[in-house]
Amino acid sequence: MKKMYFALAAFLMTVTAFSQGPITGTVLDGDTNSPLPGATVMVKGTSNGTSSDFDGNFTINTSSASGTLVVSYIGFNSKQIAFTSSGNIGSIVLEPNAEELEGVVVVGRGLIDLASDRQTPIAVSSIPVEIIQEKIGTQDITMTMVNTPSVYVSGQAGGFGDSDIRVRGFEQDNTAFLLNGQPINGMEDGKMYWSNWSGLNDISSGVQIQRGLGSSKLAISSVGGTVNFVTKATEMNAGGFAYATVANDNYIKTTAGYNTGVSEKGWGLSVMLSHWQGDGYNEGNFGEGQTYFISAGYRPNEKHGFNFLITGAPQFHDQNFTKSISSYLENGLRYNNNWGTYNGQYLTERRNFYHKPVANLNWDWTISDKSNLSTVLYASWGNGGGTGNLGNRIRTADGRIDYDAIYAQNAAVTDGAGVNFGSEPAYITRSSMNLHSWYGLITNYETKITDELSWNVGFDLRTYYGKHFRVASNLHGLNSFTDNIRLRDQNNDHQTYGSFGTYKFATATETFRPSGWEAAFDSYPLDQKIGYNNEERISYGGLFTQLEYATDNLSAFFQGSVSNQYHQRFDYYQYADQSLIDGTSSQSTGVDLPAGITPGTDSEKVDNLGYNAKAGFSYKASDAHAFYVNTGYYNRQPYHDNIYLNFTNQVNPLTENEKIFGLEAGYGFKSSIFSANLNLYRTSWKDRVVSSSNIVDDVLQFTTNFGTEQLHSGVELDFKLKPATDLSFNGFLSVGDWQYKGEAVQQITDENRNVISFENEDFDGGKVGGAAQLSGGLGLVYKINQNFSFDSDWRYYDNLYSDVGAVKENLKLPSYNLLDAGITFRVPLGADKLKQLKIRGNINNVLDTEYLSTLTTANFAEAGDETYDGIAVSNQGYFGWGRTWNVTLRYEF
Repeated sequence: MKKMYFALAAFLMTVTAFSQGPITGTVLDGDTNSPLPGATVMVKGTSNGTSSDFDGNFTINTSSASGTLVVSYIGFNSKQIAFTSSGNIGSIVLEPNAEELEGVVVVGRGLIDLASDRQTPIAVSSIPVEIIQEKIGTQDITMTMVNTPSVYVSGQAGGFGDSDIRVRGFEQDNTAFLLNGQPINGMEDGKMYWSNWSGLNDISSGVQIQRGLGSSKLAISSVGGTVNFVTKATEMNAGGFAYATVANDNYIKTTAGYNTGVSEKGWGLSVMLSHWQGDGYNEGNFGEGQTYFISAGYRPNEKHGFNFLITGAPQFHDQNFTKSISSYLENGLRYNNNWGTYNGQYLTERRNFYHKPVANLNWDWTISDKSNLSTVLYASWGNGGGTGNLGNRIRTADGRIDYDAIYAQNAAVTDGAGVNFGSEPAYITRSSMNLHSWYGLITNYETKITDELSWNVGFDLRTYYGKHFRVASNLHGLNSFTDNIRLRDQNNDHQTYGSFGTYKFATATETFRPSGWEAAFDSYPLDQKIGYNNEERISYGGLFTQLEYATDNLSAFFQGSVSNQYHQRFDYYQYADQSLIDGTSSQSTGVDLPAGITPGTDSEKVDNLGYNAKAGFSYKASDAHAFYVNTGYYNRQPYHDNIYLNFTNQVNPLTENEKIFGLEAGYGFKSSIFSANLNLYRTSWKDRVVSSSNIVDDVLQFTTNFGTEQLHSGVELDFKLKPATDLSFNGFLSVGDWQYKGEAVQQITDENRNVISFENEDFDGGKVGGAAQLSGGLGLVYKINQNFSFDSDWRYYDNLYSDVGAVKENLKLPSYNLLDAGITFRVPLGADKLKQLKIRGNINNVLDTEYLSTLTTANFAEAGDETYDGIAVSNQGYFGWGRTWNVTLRYEF
């Protein structure tokens, strides 16, 4: 009997020893049959993992006698391989999956919060790099998101980079945009200017839209949603690409990039450069720009990885503003009245120019098998602005700028000394400048408490310094131009201007070319700043934490954060905080200080504490069925521009923290040929600030509503169907009910920041405008053969209301639908399939549909009024683009 026990023990020891041996194998690309270096190999249900080497080989030790390996790689379907002993399990072939996005995160894994569909309890859609490359053409990157539920994009008619994206009916400033995990919404107002980010088309490895509360751990304003842009990092393999795009209206773009691959010592470099230019779809919408991208990576050992990245997209583009429907009908749908000619040469009054380099340094530290630390140190430096008019503008009979008449007018000014007041009219083109320096640090520590329970904690620090002023861009024949802003006179250097008395005024004698590149290097002397001159400091500190429990079928999380934001404003032209209260100064003509009042440039310091908390869980009932629910509450600080009253140093008593409560639930179904997701949401938002703009009597006006409440609720559906290997369909449907509640204070100002009106308004039941509350779409992809494919997307929009901020009665626009189509042809070059020539062609709005994409007024038609499709032609807005096309030739090696 003892011999039997001894033999059994020896057998078990042998089995155990055998099971503890290494498991080896090779990971291959299913398309090219080539090795996949850097593939992740994990023992399922544990934190035990490794990566494949440069030849695709891996070795992993396990203490289990049997189990399952999970093998995954960027852009490929993951695969599970069962094992019952150690040894070599051979080749593991992974098939490409264009929908897979999580794997694109090469650096900053603890910072970039990408979500898996129905494994994370949120509503999410992903756009892979292949879709971005194929469908973007000449459009902003926002257009890659139009085939997802509750997303509406408009405003392209304004010019290159002037599009506007709204998620679940909320404006861009209330959707969080992240670049590799770092916030990029403007710190002053939360807005996004897509012309500053035109390079995202070329450098993104993928985009993910998390509608609603999202999964980001940061204390960001993901009210409508969170959009994650994941850029390229230093790539493992050597190779490169080059492509050229031509399109309608003389558009051309050329791009080239190269990756050195990672050396044996752990170094690698990826670079990309591009140039684009075009006339623009609308007349007077010329644009030109470049993109540069440099990424250097270093991995000294398995525990540490570093990546430095710098990218920028200097550009200029001439702008079109909203105008009346009657103007379009009279002059054509491409009409733009912001330009003219002088001696036959083109000139524009409205040009946007900017250069915003962004740099970041990522450090990923694998502390142990259970813990890691991810840190990013980042900076951006913005330089540029937008041009406009000062003084007496003259127009031609067809409404464009009459520069010949303007030069003649300026030539008659005494001594060429133009002024913005008085009896001698004059005109210049000015540039409203916006310069900033932004520095930040985000770090996240993650540890696995158990195999199922993980904990994250980190902090988010940002500091921002902005400068705002005006300078002259073109004096149009004048020697100087004096604006009607009175300055504090420190040197008794008085000037007399008739009835305006004896003051020191702001005078420009130099001009500054409106160019993205030049704005980055120009210096702007104090004595050349006109109109206004103010600066601000915004500092932010946030602490966040997240606890997550996850098994194969169940996941749950709690996330919380607290933050404090500090503000101060410095005004060098409007000094009289106290005199504004006493009513003894005029904002539009500067400051006339009464005796006994001491001027000062610094505003009161303001700090606001904010916080948020959200929780949710998902349950996978089977391989086919999954459910989720989440809820969250935000107490969010107001933006800087809403804190100080009427662009002065006075603190606005009407602003307070905004309160947002969200509730979401969803269901997902997945089979071998069909998958679908259904989402329900309800978002309540109180004490918010709503802004809109409009042209009134040839003057740009801004409307701001303080203390507004909104209630957004809706249903979203998206699905994918693949009935055959070579044929697939995708579609979406979103139905929303977005309304304003109660009443709020409404303020209207002009472009020079003068208050036109200030009063209480009742908005209860008013429809939220600017985005279609009913939308749907259907798309297909047909692979004719291995090298040739066709795709098409159809979209329908309805219940679209005017973008006029909070109103009681809003104007409903006509519904419309659009059809896009594209073809792709690939030519393999070489037996290894790694080299290829790719030709892509797109036609957008194939049927040349004529439609109103947005209106900025809500004038209801009355008896006898001229109308367009039931809409009074006095309303102002944009028509959408008609039929456009683009063709791209891409070479990869």
